Amino acid sequence: MSALPKQHDTGRIQPEIDPVDIDLADRAAGGDREAFAEIYRRHVNRVYGFCLRLTADTVKAEGLTQDVFVKAWISMKTYSGRGSLAGWLGRLTVNLWRDRYRHQMRQDKLLQEAAQSWENDRLDNGSVIPLLTAMDLEKCLQKLPAGARNVFVLHEIEGYKHHEIAEMLELSTGTIKSQLHRARKLLRILLGDERAESRGA
Repeated sequence: MSALPKQHDTGRIQPEIDPVDIDLADRAAGGDREAFAEIYRRHVNRVYGFCLRLTADTVKAEGLTQDVFVKAWISMKTYSGRGSLAGWLGRLTVNLWRDRYRHQMRQDKLLQEAAQSWENDRLDNGSVIPLLTAMDLEKCLQKLPAGARNVFVLHEIEGYKHHEIAEMLELSTGTIKSQLHRARKLLRILLGDERAESRGA
């Protein structure tokens, strides 16, 4: 997996603290939606431009921009006013983007390994991932029941242990193992269907 992009001090001038922003942020922290709407209007273009540079994709940039402002609304009380609001929004943007970057890198690594393992056509320790191409994986996961899918994704893709998943989902470890077994079994069936369809059966 590639290392995460690092932040470097470029020596650029940091945004100055704007007293209007401070007032708007204070009001927004108290629940004033009009004040937050004004913050959005004042900063959305800057945030979107930053998101676009980070993602190099207009659709992803638009989605990330909206998520940044949702996070800002929820977290506005944590803005101290000791730095610029623009800088604070920038940090929110970077944090959200890094979370997505890590997730995407895990997904890309999994899909790449799955595609490379296609020719092996075998199961290792009950896992079905080596049998799936990138497209197969996405299509089959969508067809799994929600419970089995969630456990499979958390264990096989995200790498959580059985007891960790049990704590997150508030289920017993036995239930998690059962759901994982069910997911693997269903994926084998779905994989067979996908292969038959690809051969025109």
